[in-house]
Amino acid sequence: MKLILAEKPSVSKNIADALHIKSRHDGYYEGNGYIVTWAYGHLLQLNDAKDYDEKMSTWKMENFPFIPPVFRYKVKSDPKNREKPDKGAQKQLKIIQKLMKRNDVESIISACDFDREGQIIGDSIIYNLKTNKEVYRLLLNEWTPNEVINGLKVLKANMDLKPLQDAGVSRQWADWLIGINLTSAATLKYQKGKGKALNIGRVLLPTLKIIYDRDQEIANFVPENYYKLQGTFLTEDNKTYTGAYIEGKKDKFEKQEYLQEIQAELIHCKGIIADKQVQKKKEYPPYLFNLSNLQGYITSKYKGWTADKVLKAAQSLYEKKYITYPRTASQALEESLIAKTAKVVSLLAADLPYKEEVNFFPSKRVFDNKKVESHSAIIPTYILPKKLSNDEKQVYEAIKNRLIMQFMPISEYEETKITTKMIENARKGVFITKGKVQLIEGWKKVENIQSKDMILPFVRLHDEVEVKKMETTSHTTQPPKEHTEKTLLRVMETCGKNMGDEGEKEEDVEAILSGFSIGTPATRAETIKKLKDIGYITAQNKNLVCTDLGRKLVEIFPIKDLFNLQFTGRLEKALYDIEKGKFNKQDFLQIIYQFTTDSVHTIKKDEDVIIQEVSYSKNKTEILGKCPICGHPIIEGMKGFGCSNWKNGCKFVIWKNDKFLATMKKKPTKTMVKALLKNGEATVKGLTSKKGNKFDAVLKYKKNKDNDYFSWEMDFLK
Repeated sequence: MKLILAEKPSVSKNIADALHIKSRHDGYYEGNGYIVTWAYGHLLQLNDAKDYDEKMSTWKMENFPFIPPVFRYKVKSDPKNREKPDKGAQKQLKIIQKLMKRNDVESIISACDFDREGQIIGDSIIYNLKTNKEVYRLLLNEWTPNEVINGLKVLKANMDLKPLQDAGVSRQWADWLIGINLTSAATLKYQKGKGKALNIGRVLLPTLKIIYDRDQEIANFVPENYYKLQGTFLTEDNKTYTGAYIEGKKDKFEKQEYLQEIQAELIHCKGIIADKQVQKKKEYPPYLFNLSNLQGYITSKYKGWTADKVLKAAQSLYEKKYITYPRTASQALEESLIAKTAKVVSLLAADLPYKEEVNFFPSKRVFDNKKVESHSAIIPTYILPKKLSNDEKQVYEAIKNRLIMQFMPISEYEETKITTKMIENARKGVFITKGKVQLIEGWKKVENIQSKDMILPFVRLHDEVEVKKMETTSHTTQPPKEHTEKTLLRVMETCGKNMGDEGEKEEDVEAILSGFSIGTPATRAETIKKLKDIGYITAQNKNLVCTDLGRKLVEIFPIKDLFNLQFTGRLEKALYDIEKGKFNKQDFLQIIYQFTTDSVHTIKKDEDVIIQEVSYSKNKTEILGKCPICGHPIIEGMKGFGCSNWKNGCKFVIWKNDKFLATMKKKPTKTMVKALLKNGEATVKGLTSKKGNKFDAVLKYKKNKDNDYFSWEMDFLK
């Protein structure tokens, strides 16, 4: 019997299904020579500082820096009460331990995700529970039945993954040391009041600094005026075209008078077609998605999306076997995947109106081992989804379309460049006109990308043209744009090498694959979300800007290395090198120990300045209305909107997970509850029918005649 440990229940079910295991028990599946159990992500966490030393239960500056002699793990804390262990995690660990000790279990297979985090999720459970049985690793890029069966035939010894474990542990311990010590010291030094903390983190602060720097660029930007000269010309066939005046490569001029003088000279001159170039050019489709590019694409294209939301939708698709592993940095596929990808493309193209144009071939832009780091780019699997949520559908369609684009014809256009020179004029400048006509739509057809054609009138070399109009126009330089999640992810991914919103470049791909970055694909979305949650940045529509608290932290906090992209990039590169067996875990941790110690001493010596002032105010409970049973106030609780007289037996409540509303994909809101209590009914918009159609209705919540419970009534709006 072999015991398989999966990272999540949904993945364990995928494995059990692939192995045709029907028998489910409490916490595991069993059958056909396998036991398949699961974790819930991290079941264990690093000990808190107070678990090592009682004096650390209260924050005092003299207790820092605190570096444990040995790092230990405990059952993860209950999210509602951090002083107690999570009961679900505790129970599952006991089940896993019991299964590991079974006499008929000959070996253990870790089937957690093939990345740093997945490695330490599995290893922390298996080795902390202790075993002398052989431990193997199942390394998959997708959870389809074929992959599971094939993967179980080529298991790796878990010890072969020791460098990956070392990288995961080094990241975990380093973030604990920097987070615990510097957050505590910074809060004690720079915060007035209790109840909050000044969060300091290895990835948080450089990401904050990226946004701060852009804000400062915008704030310090001084607009400058510049001028352009545009000429409109008339051909022999009485057709017009316009050209921009250029001297050398310069088309923007500081002095308006200079262009006005030229304008006056040229208005009565004739021009000649001094040069005409016609070129056919090719446009290749964008590369396949890695996680950061997928997040950037979705957040910029659709409203209401964040990088974190994209990751959750992609993770759901992955666990449902519809896409490959999403937390990848690669934009190419391994060459070994050619045959499998051909099958997927054939399935996806079958129902497309342009299926005859989809031509699979082993393109080097798509299949290139040199451009794959651990995991290939994100693509669909051979399992086609039957039913998806709206969020899942948008993400899946983007991934599917990006793959299909690679095997559509290359888009082609014709570019015409006309150079118009003025006759009998000593000015060295010429007028440049560019036209563009789409010849082959190609891959743009997949997402209906419209090209704006600029059609020019027909002219021949040395044709004379008349000047119809000359115009000097005034312009002003614009400040750089605020960062969006798309541009921020790009800067994090390339460690500042790509500060704009341009497409992919070869050097960017090399930087990404070298490990020199801010965070990893798996952590960047979480970092952006945390910066918002702790109040260092805020979102204004799609733009990200620093708050006053974020600005103060950047300007006052003295550990400037933590704001330095190159410093953080080097740490991430060191973790990458540990993973590849090129750097030593102990050497890395020694750097972190020294950095943490020096940083705490620097904070202690720094002048006393307040970055954050916390004022405590007791939350006032909002009364939503009167209870229809006893007349006492209705208030919001954690699980529902209920009567404040519940201790004396009043049972009125509208649960937040109400099953009737859930069937129409709605949850009760304060506004809805207030309307029900005041008017006896509430108009609710955007309900979803079983067929997925949206509708509006009037809801009533009425007491049953034969018992003390309430039921819903619904009238459709006409």
